[in-house]
Amino acid sequence: MTSAAQALSEPAPNTVTRPYRGLSVQDVDFALTDAAIRGWLLGREIYRRTDYLALRHGSETALVAVHAEDRGPLFTPVSDLRVLAGPADTVWIDDPDADVGNASALARTALERGPAGASAYVVQGRYEHVNFIWAPAPIRMHVTEVVPPHPPKLFAMAEQVVAFDEDLPPVELVLDAVDIRELAGAHPAPHYLLPCRGSGVDLPGEVSFLDTRPATESDWLLIGCDRSRQFHEHFYGTDPARVELCPLARSGREDGAAVLAKCCLLERGIALSDGRAVVPWGSNLDEVRSALRALCGLPPPAPTDLVPVPEPGRAPVN
Repeated sequence: MTSAAQALSEPAPNTVTRPYRGLSVQDVDFALTDAAIRGWLLGREIYRRTDYLALRHGSETALVAVHAEDRGPLFTPVSDLRVLAGPADTVWIDDPDADVGNASALARTALERGPAGASAYVVQGRYEHVNFIWAPAPIRMHVTEVVPPHPPKLFAMAEQVVAFDEDLPPVELVLDAVDIRELAGAHPAPHYLLPCRGSGVDLPGEVSFLDTRPATESDWLLIGCDRSRQFHEHFYGTDPARVELCPLARSGREDGAAVLAKCCLLERGIALSDGRAVVPWGSNLDEVRSALRALCGLPPPAPTDLVPVPEPGRAPVN
């Protein structure tokens, strides 16, 4: 059983309620002082899933952590509490577009729409659901990917994962673009060979695509990775002049930020090393999700438990 000291300790940065039903919002008719809150809440019944309360008095809000000795009954009295943030340190934000079950969405709303310096940001978002985030500090993560197209697929997939995986802490995705046009501009040539037509790029000079397997080799400059070089050697028996395109060839990370990249030498699964996660060139959403979770120190997603359908009037207490 969680002790009162553990339950009522100050939250770590980026703390949110998971699931957000653990936060109860109550309007009260008294000033939000510590003494008044304590006198009102001690011994008061709360739902057994409630860990925090956002108390509102007019335009003011306070955030309170509550502890109950016995969480078995449907409702249980508060045995101890801690006012985590009073009105001076708590901000209420209305953002009907925010998904309050998602820590990244909460952090974005707090940092974009709330004043700096608050401790607790309580957000009423989509469907009028409410959650809070404590001291938002998103994890900066670089997504190193080839452009065009823009936005690149890996970055778009990472955005999808951040939007739906509610276990993730707040994440700020930053595109670190490996731009084919910039590489070509730095290495002018009359004829370029690109890995595939999917790059969809217009370069000065003639452009051929390795995935079409041109009938004859030309005096071209390959802008591609080691796998492209291997294909070229298989098709034509030669090792062409080449400009490196692989995202893994990028060195260094700004401020020690984590890195998500992809590599076609990896055909399935994910690879992890020194704050960097690598997924296959043709990665699926599960691989990208596992990579992002690993970079955030989370285990792979757990399977969902299969439980009996509750019967009305016979709902189990669990």
